[in-house]
Amino acid sequence: MAASTGRRESSYVALAREVRNEILQGRYSGGRRLPTEAELAERHRVSRQTVRRAFQDLVAEGMVYRIPGRGTFAMPREGAYLRQFGSVDDLMGLSVDTRMDITVPLHREVDVDAAGRLRLSSDVVYGLAFRRLHDSTPFCLTTVYLPPAVGRTLAGLPELAAEGSTSEVTIIGLLDTRLEAPIAEADQSITVALADEPTARQLGCAAGHPLLRIDRLYLDTGGRPVELAISHFLPEHYSYRTNLRRSVT
Repeated sequence: MAASTGRRESSYVALAREVRNEILQGRYSGGRRLPTEAELAERHRVSRQTVRRAFQDLVAEGMVYRIPGRGTFAMPREGAYLRQFGSVDDLMGLSVDTRMDITVPLHREVDVDAAGRLRLSSDVVYGLAFRRLHDSTPFCLTTVYLPPAVGRTLAGLPELAAEGSTSEVTIIGLLDTRLEAPIAEADQSITVALADEPTARQLGCAAGHPLLRIDRLYLDTGGRPVELAISHFLPEHYSYRTNLRRSVT
């Protein structure tokens, strides 16, 4: 998947993202009704048609359900962790309701494969690894590789400096405020992998357990790679969805 910030975001997409984040933060839990179309239109200064389109997307994602005559409600969230990703901003939004636990602190190392994928002229990279948890349940183990110039911008941050450090940040969120050029897109590949012993210990599953592997190479506005993230997700605790739109002229 490549998500670019160069295209102006539609009003209904922005509204759907805001409502989605409010749901993930638990604002409408316990059967509480979401605001009406008229209330959201007035609050966000958009048309009711924009609100209606945003609700259509949220219904399609399984985030909300609608009862005629009663209103719109958040879908009960039980079991799997569900997120909708349509942009790099959505990935940064993981800090809203998940926690990052460092398993391997930020360090300098030699990794030929990672350096090649980051298009570096040498084999030196900065690396770290962390688990991501939702409601205290680990659902993802991620290994990150950074070009040396990028890694040095994060060196010394307490969130990344020690094993067991816990925070609600995301690596791309930290980078986006420190890079000369902002992150603009991500090239993504998805496949299936089997958990090796170290990964199984971190995620609390058996060795050989099937995992969802997602590799993302983040690029700045100049097309330069700034981060390679390799993540392994537990499918029983994580559901991944994307929204595919057709360009209609």
